[in-house]
Amino acid sequence: MSDAARAGDSGQGGRGATGDAATDEVLAEVGPRLRRIRKERGATLAGLSEATGISVSTLSRLESGLRKPSLELLLPIARAHRVALDELVGAPPVGDPRVRAEPMVRHGRTYWPLTSRPGGLQAYKVLEPKRTTEPDPRTHEGYEWLYVLSGRLRVVLGEHDVVLEAGEAAEFDTRVPHWFGSTGEGPAEFLSLFGPQGERMHVRARPKARSEEV
Repeated sequence: MSDAARAGDSGQGGRGATGDAATDEVLAEVGPRLRRIRKERGATLAGLSEATGISVSTLSRLESGLRKPSLELLLPIARAHRVALDELVGAPPVGDPRVRAEPMVRHGRTYWPLTSRPGGLQAYKVLEPKRTTEPDPRTHEGYEWLYVLSGRLRVVLGEHDVVLEAGEAAEFDTRVPHWFGSTGEGPAEFLSLFGPQGERMHVRARPKARSEEV
């Protein structure tokens, strides 16, 4: 699993002037929005002043953009209009949450990344093809959770050698020698959640031969 965990790093650019410009743009739109919402409700500046305790002059300066909006001013206005604070500020729309990562093949196994942010917990959909492979247990920092979607997946963990059926899950500390792969009967499709530091994989000696093989 560490091959997938090593998948590309993306650089983080500085926000600087771009972030400041975006903030100024949002704040500049607050005044016109306050005026529009007030007029839609048929409220006057005097009436809104009475309801909020904010002076008419301050409300007027807010709407004209001469007064910078703050939570102290916006919260009572939102309560008076009975609207969410986001409606006054005009929070930006949420970005498209879909992950469109390309599949990658590592040692004959296909991974579809289900998370797009580097570092931290990583999720993958994995296709293990039908093949005959000899278990090669390894260890690395981290923690892993597997859930079989279809087929059967062989899992070797320390001295345990088990087969997971569709709908079954396993979780383990990856510092324990482990391996998972094909049973040789057919392909297996599974989900994997993998904790951080998986890039530090190294080979450990194999467990002693078992009397029974799956």
